[in-house]
Amino acid sequence: MKYLILFLFFFSSIFSFASDEKKFALLRKKMVEEQILSRGMEDKKVLEAMERTPRHKFVPERYISQAYKDHPLPIGYGQTISQPYMVALMTHYLKLTGEVPPSGLKVLEIGTGSGYQAAILSELLKGKVYTIEIIEELGVSAARLLRALNYKNVEVKIGDGYFGWKEKAPFDRIIVTCAPDHLPAPLTEQLKEGGIMVIPVGPPGSYQTLWQIEKKEGKLIFNNMGGCIFVPFRRK
Repeated sequence: MKYLILFLFFFSSIFSFASDEKKFALLRKKMVEEQILSRGMEDKKVLEAMERTPRHKFVPERYISQAYKDHPLPIGYGQTISQPYMVALMTHYLKLTGEVPPSGLKVLEIGTGSGYQAAILSELLKGKVYTIEIIEELGVSAARLLRALNYKNVEVKIGDGYFGWKEKAPFDRIIVTCAPDHLPAPLTEQLKEGGIMVIPVGPPGSYQTLWQIEKKEGKLIFNNMGGCIFVPFRRK
């Protein structure tokens, strides 16, 4: 009787897990259709990555029921996981899905947070994602989660993202998911010729500007992609 009860418990747990994952898959599909596609964002590969990536695993347990809602969520330490549409939009502006070198693109992310943006990038890239988080607890937690979910091409570093990751530079793409009040010079230096950076810049706690910056013939070309609000760029 004891073994029968254990078997039934084990079987019911598996059934419940499968049921939950099916529910989350439907919520992801709805999120993509109603929050991203409906706003005119039609980058097929980005949409597919958003639909595959289990966002609910990157939010604190108490917010799982809101994981696929149309707004950012707190992840602790004064940080947030960005609104799904903003994640998709910034990823789209990186232009990851066009022609790429055989070895793939090398991307630097500043502000690992929960690891969700890095997971989206990993889904899209043949190359490597390098991501930096200044808050050690968040960085360690994100690295552990990304490994558990089998995102093998992501490397996490704990440090001050203002200085980039000189040892791994130059980068084909750079994405910054927190807002400095000015453009960090080390990041522009580590951006490869022909590369693209997507970064919000502006005063903390106020509206900022989302920039898509391209490096051509050693010069920076700034494209204003509209207003946004991000958490401040933290320094050591």
